[in-house]
Amino acid sequence: MSQGPEETVETFGYINLTIGMLGKDDNISKEDIYSHLTSVIQNTDILDNAIVQKLIYYASKDMRDNNVPREIRMLAGEVLVSLAAHDFNSVMYEMQSNFRILELPNEFVVLALAELATSYASQSIPFMMMTLLTMQTMLRLAEEESMKEAFCTALEKFSKAIYKYVNHWRDFPYPRLDANRLSDKIFMLFRYIMEKWAPMTLLTLSVVKAHGPSVSLLLHREDLCEYALDQVPWLLNQYSDKEIDFHVTQSLEQILTAAALYEVALPKDLKRSIFVNLLHQVCRVPEPPEKENEMEASNCFLILAHSNPADLMEFFDEQIRSNNEVTRMGILTLLRLVVKAREPNLRDQIISIERAVKSVMGDLSIKVRNSTLLLIQSMCEKSYIEAREGWPLIDYIFSQFVTCNRNLEKPNSHENEEGEKFVRATSLEVLKRLDPLVIGMPQVLWPRILTFVVPTEYTGTLDCLFNIIRSLVMAEERKRKNAPQSTALVISTGVVKLPSPQQLLARLLVISMLASLGKLCGIGAIGLLKLIPDTIHPNLVNLWKTRLPELLHPLEGKIASIALWEAMLLQLLRESLWEISDIAWTIQLSRDFNQQMGSYSNTSIEKKFLWKALGTTLASCRDTNFVSSQIKEYLIDPSQLGDQRQGITSILGYCAENHFDIVLKVLKTFQDREKRFMNRCKGLFYGKKGLRKTDVMVIYGAVALHAPKGQLLRRLDQDIVSQVLFLYGQCCQVLGMSVINKDMDLQMSFTRSITEIGIAVQDAEDQGFKFSYKELLLGYMLDFIRDEPLDSLATPVRWKALIAIRHLSKLKPPLSLNDNLNILEENIRRLLPLPPLESLRNEGETDKDKEHISFLYERSMDALAKLLRTMMWDSVRAEDCHEMFNLLRMWLVSQKEWERERAFQIAAKVLTNDVEAPENFKISSLLGLLAPHSCDTLPTIRQAAASSAIALFYIQGAHLEVEKLQGLLENLQSDDVQVQLKISSRIAKVVSKLIPNGEMLTFLEEMLDGLESLRAPCSVACGLWMVAALKAQGPALEDQLLEILGMIYYHMPLLRQKKESFQFILEAISQIASFHMEAVVTNLLQKPLPFDRDTKTLWKALAENPTSSSKLLRALTVKLDSGLEDDLAGMDAISVACAIQEVVSIGTPVASLYPQLFTLLLKLVSCTLDLQSPTTPRSPHRRRVMKQGEEQQVANPCRLATSTLKCVQVQAIREGLAKESDEGDNLWALLHVPSTHHLGVCALATGIAVWHQGVTVDIIKQLLPSLTSSSENYRITGTAFFSELMKEPILWRHWNFREVLILMDQSAWDSNAILRQMAIRGLGNTATGAPQKVRKHKQLMLESIIRGLYHLARTEVVCESLKALRKILEQLTDRDVSFYFKEIVLQTRTFFEDEQDDVRLTAIMLFENLASLTGRRWKIFFAEEIKKSMISFLLHLWDHNPKVGAACRDVLVVSIPFLGLQELYTVLNRLLDNRDLPTARDFYRQFCVKLAKKNQEILWILHTHSFTFFNSTWEMIRCAAVKLTDAIVLNLTNQYVELLDKEQLITRLQALRQDPCISVQRAAEATLQTLLRRCREMNILP
Repeated sequence: MSQGPEETVETFGYINLTIGMLGKDDNISKEDIYSHLTSVIQNTDILDNAIVQKLIYYASKDMRDNNVPREIRMLAGEVLVSLAAHDFNSVMYEMQSNFRILELPNEFVVLALAELATSYASQSIPFMMMTLLTMQTMLRLAEEESMKEAFCTALEKFSKAIYKYVNHWRDFPYPRLDANRLSDKIFMLFRYIMEKWAPMTLLTLSVVKAHGPSVSLLLHREDLCEYALDQVPWLLNQYSDKEIDFHVTQSLEQILTAAALYEVALPKDLKRSIFVNLLHQVCRVPEPPEKENEMEASNCFLILAHSNPADLMEFFDEQIRSNNEVTRMGILTLLRLVVKAREPNLRDQIISIERAVKSVMGDLSIKVRNSTLLLIQSMCEKSYIEAREGWPLIDYIFSQFVTCNRNLEKPNSHENEEGEKFVRATSLEVLKRLDPLVIGMPQVLWPRILTFVVPTEYTGTLDCLFNIIRSLVMAEERKRKNAPQSTALVISTGVVKLPSPQQLLARLLVISMLASLGKLCGIGAIGLLKLIPDTIHPNLVNLWKTRLPELLHPLEGKIASIALWEAMLLQLLRESLWEISDIAWTIQLSRDFNQQMGSYSNTSIEKKFLWKALGTTLASCRDTNFVSSQIKEYLIDPSQLGDQRQGITSILGYCAENHFDIVLKVLKTFQDREKRFMNRCKGLFYGKKGLRKTDVMVIYGAVALHAPKGQLLRRLDQDIVSQVLFLYGQCCQVLGMSVINKDMDLQMSFTRSITEIGIAVQDAEDQGFKFSYKELLLGYMLDFIRDEPLDSLATPVRWKALIAIRHLSKLKPPLSLNDNLNILEENIRRLLPLPPLESLRNEGETDKDKEHISFLYERSMDALAKLLRTMMWDSVRAEDCHEMFNLLRMWLVSQKEWERERAFQIAAKVLTNDVEAPENFKISSLLGLLAPHSCDTLPTIRQAAASSAIALFYIQGAHLEVEKLQGLLENLQSDDVQVQLKISSRIAKVVSKLIPNGEMLTFLEEMLDGLESLRAPCSVACGLWMVAALKAQGPALEDQLLEILGMIYYHMPLLRQKKESFQFILEAISQIASFHMEAVVTNLLQKPLPFDRDTKTLWKALAENPTSSSKLLRALTVKLDSGLEDDLAGMDAISVACAIQEVVSIGTPVASLYPQLFTLLLKLVSCTLDLQSPTTPRSPHRRRVMKQGEEQQVANPCRLATSTLKCVQVQAIREGLAKESDEGDNLWALLHVPSTHHLGVCALATGIAVWHQGVTVDIIKQLLPSLTSSSENYRITGTAFFSELMKEPILWRHWNFREVLILMDQSAWDSNAILRQMAIRGLGNTATGAPQKVRKHKQLMLESIIRGLYHLARTEVVCESLKALRKILEQLTDRDVSFYFKEIVLQTRTFFEDEQDDVRLTAIMLFENLASLTGRRWKIFFAEEIKKSMISFLLHLWDHNPKVGAACRDVLVVSIPFLGLQELYTVLNRLLDNRDLPTARDFYRQFCVKLAKKNQEILWILHTHSFTFFNSTWEMIRCAAVKLTDAIVLNLTNQYVELLDKEQLITRLQALRQDPCISVQRAAEATLQTLLRRCREMNILP
């Protein structure tokens, strides 16, 4: 590989780097370096000389260093050999300098020299003499085994190099050297090694490797040839070990090659010894040879076949006659190898090879038989077949096929069975690959190859056999065209008996029947008939020349129908026999057909054809006596036909085509004969199995079926039908009495006979003929069907009876409609309810039984479909057709999947395939029934339903896109429901436009019924088809519009239960409205109030039309505005609101109408708070569907209005016109309840998007009149709404709320508590939205809010006032509130113990805020109020509401400075630290300790106020009060202790010891003990 400059520089750099590393004593790295260097040197074109010299130095040094590991030394030697490609002389010089006379060299130097001789033979030869002379002086010095092995290797490589030079010296680039001098040195070295080293066992392998090249070289010298051959026996004696055997064989191959090259004659004994040893290598028994050794041995035999073919064949012939299996296999394999090699010298030994093959033909060994077949195959391929002696080899191939089949019929071990199958496969492969046109083969094969055509044992070979015969015949025809005299085929049959023309025709016709199954032998048989008409009969040449190509036409690229193909072959037979017109020839053919009866199984297609062919042959025979005698013979002894019923029926049936009278006469004679008792006994005595009555019944049916049509009807009733009924009646008699005989064979025979009679009468085509037995026979058939069980399908009685009924129904006189309906209904009821096919199959015990049940199932369903199709379309009235088809209706919608599947498959067969319907046949009801099931659960149902629906339009003569629809039908096999729906929709779009306009109502009714009753996805398909039809035919439905809307409205209650189906109702309304909007709206507005769900849905569907939704919404808004005049709401306004809700709920944009809609709907909610809805009687024609236990809900007007407002608000939020309220969905629950309506309005107001200034201002403008409305509810609504808006600063900037503020102040004095609450809230929120307005209107606002504190009857007003005061006081100074301060403080304190958490919490927080507004004037007053309030703050630290406790902590922190008790901060700080909260007892004790030290007066005040809390309703407060008392008593001075009302305190504590709360009991007990202890300490009596 050439390298570029950059790569060369990189390589040199790498090598220089590695050279430096080679100088180090690192053996590990050297191994990697040398491994890589070899590949680098070999792949480099040019190396710098200096680099080469350095590498030679280091590699040679390491190679010779005994301290270096052997692996590295070997790698170093490889590098040296690689360097020779760049500088051979330097490398050779380095080697020779270390390879000196009488001095034992390093073994790796010897190996390197040997490798140089192999790799560079041309350059090494000039140095060879010197090397060999030096080596000769060294052999005696070698003592170590490794050194001796190295010298043997060198001898091997040197011998090969010299051998190459001897044979190809002209190719060497220097003058010819004396090769004899070189071979002399090799001879001396070889002789020394053989004499001294060969006996050593350890050196055997090395000597064997050197032996072959050395002897091969010596053989070119006549003087040394004898010596060389004398050494071969030693080599042969080394065959002992697998490891050595290959090298022995390899050396032997080299010797044999040289001997052949130099034409050295091998001594006879040596030759035989070689044969024996090599054969042993191929045929070793205990251990099979190694593959490589076997291949080498085979190559040796190829060489011997070239040089000694006669001796070799003589040896093979001798050895193959032994009975040793392995030896025979080996010789056969070697012979095959030699034959395939096309050795010219072996051509003279063909007879010897054939003799060897024939000697093993009797061997029964599977392996030998297989090897023999393979050898014969090769011999045929390479023309090693001799014309006179070759036929037994061909016969052996066929005989082996037959032998294998026979052996396989016997019980054998698995190994033998597999072996026989393998031999059989080999024989077929040999025949398949046999080229009959190879030189000599036509003379071997023709015409003897025909002997294998007729015997059935060779049936399996017919494919190959027909190909061989066809090739031979076609070759002969080509010869005839090109030469005046044929030489291709020579008739030399010898002792072979050829088949007669009749035998060939009979056999080939029967085999031709297999062509209908797609078998090649069948096609080959008919093709062979086409080639050999003159061989069969000269009269057939012209006929077959015309007819056989026509016969072959249906087989081109496909399999023909069995029945059609059979009919064509029988017709060919008829025409051929007519053309031959030879009675004797025809009689012989019938006998040959008869002779083949035992060759085929009774169930095979060949046997069935054989019966019919025999019957056809008899029908063509003009010798009536022979025909009569043959028929009689078959009737008396039918067992010769195999299956006596099938055989005799077919033969007599086909014979009746030309001999009808003869057949009936013989049958009558036979019946009369069988009536005689003696004849029946005679048959039993001789063991003959005669015909039964059931067989004769079947024969009569077949005779009628095949009888000439002109002769049948006159003899039908008397000679056929009456005989069949007579025989059936006899079978149903026991001791002369008629009984019901349920024998299946009897029923089947009777049914078959009646069916064939019915078909025969139909085929007669006599319109005037009336079948008198029609009603009677139909009764029999129906009885058979009724007697069949409904839970199994084990017999074919149903199937056959249905076929019989169908054919009988076509006969005259015709049946009435009721008769047809009764027959159909009876059959449907006896077949469709059968269990699922899988359950029926499970009744079968074997797989064959299960397949039989499946077969019966398919045939029975097909028969029922054909019966319905026949009766339905034979009717001349469309109504009758519908009545008959409607018998399937209940099964088409069955809940059982398998019943639906059966019904739809029947429907598809009834409606498809060129149906001619009566005039005025309407398709709409059937279309609506079938089409939705194109999305049913099973692919079979889907395809049947779709194909049936499409077929309805073909029935009406519509022209559809066939290919497109066919593709859609195929795609319905998909299990993906979405794919199914998509395909069904596409079909609907294609065909919906073809539905007759006058049938649309019926079609839509069916679809609506389907939406109700069918399950998804069929119901979805109903919707798709309905919408597609309305879209396609909408404009033309104006006259039917009211009926359609009424129909839809009627179905809506039930369809509402099915969400997916209901959606299609909405889409249908949308489609109708898109064409007829005004009429639809008018109809909807007439619906009664309150709207039910269906009416709402209709409004919603109307609104979904994008072209009219906005206009509709605006019109409804105007109507709502007019309905709310005078702040009063009527039911008309409620109905409009309900309509608006449905319009908006589908996502209709409200942006342009939102302010007006919002205010109107809020007004409607307010005005309907106390309004009750009047009940409206519903239409008696309206269906109501409610769940179990559900009562009809009376609509609440306010709830309806609220719902509409919610809908509008949600849509506004979607459009960004509003925002979500913090209250969430609870807002709407609050809004429609009178007691919480104001809270809902407040929450609703929080959803106003104040950043939409225009929208918000419009809402304010339209809501402003609500503050002065005459409706109290509306005033509350407006006040509540504005109370929330007052806290929005942005609104104060864009709207003057002064008027609103004044109205709020007025409302704060209103008698309505809710109105006052909302007004106060609005005043309070003003502090947030406009703080400056608070300072401006402080007096007005404070007076209104403080007044609310006195509204003790309504806590919510008080609470709202407290909250409003907190907000307002945050914006005022102490001077602003000085006038109201005392009043606020006193009123605030009254709510510290309020039961409402919110009031209590707000009051405490307000008290905290007041601390910052005391000023100088009220500081002392506030301090006194703190003292009075401290007991509440301390006790509520443990309030059940944690927010109250937190507020108490905050107010205590603010209050302490007013009392000058800053020392208490340390105690309070512990409460603020959440990591280590103290208990109530600990806190109170710590607090009282600090307080006692600072101010005993406050401690006493706390004590005096604590008694009232002992009776608190809250357990926590009672418990805290007792614990606080305990701390107070513990820390009071003795002076104050003496002042205690001990008796009262003890009484109260003892009462608390009985408290329901255990915590209170324990606290009271502890406090009592503390009190008593203090009394004892002071010596005071308690």
